[in-house]
Amino acid sequence: MVILAQPFDLKQVYFQKINELIQRVEETQSTAIDQASALIAAAIEQGKGIHVFDTGHMLDSELIDRAGGLYSFKRLSMKFEMNNDVRKRPQDGEKDRNLEGLMKHALKSSNVHPGDVLVIGSVSGKTVFPVDLAFEARRSGVTVIALTSLSYSRLLKSDHSSGKRLFEMADLAIDNCAPALDAMIEVPDMDAPICPASGISSAVIMWAIEARTVQILLQRGIKPTVLKSINNPGSDKFNETQRQRYQETGH
Repeated sequence: MVILAQPFDLKQVYFQKINELIQRVEETQSTAIDQASALIAAAIEQGKGIHVFDTGHMLDSELIDRAGGLYSFKRLSMKFEMNNDVRKRPQDGEKDRNLEGLMKHALKSSNVHPGDVLVIGSVSGKTVFPVDLAFEARRSGVTVIALTSLSYSRLLKSDHSSGKRLFEMADLAIDNCAPALDAMIEVPDMDAPICPASGISSAVIMWAIEARTVQILLQRGIKPTVLKSINNPGSDKFNETQRQRYQETGH
């Protein structure tokens, strides 16, 4: 058991840090959130798709099929696995570089179409897959919104052959305001900081985008599809009606 030497309450430090983080997002990213909402609302109005791809920090689980969430948000996910042990396999970084260009074929196999909006979440924004996905999506006529940590990403070198990071590939970049290395709290007794920022801030940003998007659509006379909690009596019938409505209207 680690005995903490510091006199302060780490729980309270966390609450302070997370409140400061959300306030910083509100103060610095409000314009970008409005821009993202306008892009998404326009796409929904035209019956286009809204896709969410995340590298594993909550976003594509938080948004999809949630009570009170826009049904238009759809997860984009993919798996690629190769097993062949005839020779020693390359290191992960080399393997990723060799797979550059895979996203071109993945998108062709997907339901991502020109005019759609693709939200890509990556804290560092340096690895091959999210950067290559942004590159190929934009090249095929998809609007790309990046959700990343600018302070972190600017310190890093891209793994992509273009030399660009995610925020440099996207049509619009939103800063999740996570610090470099993501974790927020330095603890004297620990070898590494604790409590990452990016998952919470990215979720807050996306729900703020939803709120603004709904407002824009209602102003245009469009009522977007939103689901109710499945634990609420009668919600199953309501949700099924909403899903059918979405298939018919695209919003």
